[in-house]
Amino acid sequence: MDRRSRDNARVTITDLSQALSLTKGTVSRALNGYPDISETTRVRVERAAQAMGYRPLSHAQAIKTGRSCSLGLVVELSEHDAHRPFLAEFLAGLTQAASKEGWTLTVATSENESDTLKIMRDLVQDHKADGFILPRVLWQDPRIAFLDREEIPFICYGRPKDHKEMSYFDVASETSMRDAVAWLAGLGHTRIAYIGSSTHYAYSHLRREGYLAGLLEAGIDAAPELISEGALSPDEAAQATRRLLALELPPTAILCATDTLARGVYEVANVLGLKIGSELSVIGYDGSPEAQAMWPRLASFAVDNRKAGAALGAMFIARIRDAGVPVTQDLITADFQPGGSTGRPSMTPDQLARHMVRLSAQELSDQI
Repeated sequence: MDRRSRDNARVTITDLSQALSLTKGTVSRALNGYPDISETTRVRVERAAQAMGYRPLSHAQAIKTGRSCSLGLVVELSEHDAHRPFLAEFLAGLTQAASKEGWTLTVATSENESDTLKIMRDLVQDHKADGFILPRVLWQDPRIAFLDREEIPFICYGRPKDHKEMSYFDVASETSMRDAVAWLAGLGHTRIAYIGSSTHYAYSHLRREGYLAGLLEAGIDAAPELISEGALSPDEAAQATRRLLALELPPTAILCATDTLARGVYEVANVLGLKIGSELSVIGYDGSPEAQAMWPRLASFAVDNRKAGAALGAMFIARIRDAGVPVTQDLITADFQPGGSTGRPSMTPDQLARHMVRLSAQELSDQI
């Protein structure tokens, strides 16, 4: 066989078994993660397969196992941002995990909730997906109810209301919110407001709980008027910010559930001439590129969505290969990235209230 033919020849299970002096059955079971194969043998086979360039034939596997060896992901376009802040990195991680195991990733888009469920059913029936990764989990998620009822495998990126018996991968954003309050309290802030997202999303509940836990640990009473939820856009966050700053005792710091909402806080501060970082401190969450571009740079918690995608892909494939794998629940933490948006308060809440009256009067005068 000449060099070109040799380079183009597909490596088979037989080639691996001969090279390792193992039976084809042992090699196959090692590659598919069967528990009766020792860890030493599994690692030896996997390393040899990688070195020799072995890749399983997906259609052959589908015939043998009834599986398509494909991860499914349905992106709902009716979402307020269609997942744009994290989707590219998340997909890169999922693709990496799938490729490593010789799997593929099937991505589909839907227009609404009912369309999503129909597409999921069709992808499974057409053998285009063995199950689904569920990003941006809802507090009470109809996708979960549907997949449970249809006995279709899935793993959540997030923790819904009833998640104790469910496999998931998530970032402990409640811990980040608690740490953010501790950071602000350590700077001397005693009136810390919270602008949260829609309670439709599971993460919104967790982040609010983290904010409240942080206040409790800092010895700060939770003031209901300082909590504003339901914001999904910078405009809605801006409206919430104006309400907060109009309070008799306004907050000297605002904690936002997302970087997108922090943009709304910045917009109001810029219009009023309120100095971010001294007259008003702001912290976001996501560690998005927009946070790095804001001035002063927004303090935020960075989430490695590529790592999350890779972890979810690996968890899903392991579950498909062995239905006996116990429920897997993995939590990681986000990394705090300080920025110029926080500092010691230059005014007390009383002083800020009087300052806000002057700034609002000046804004009104400028509009006349």
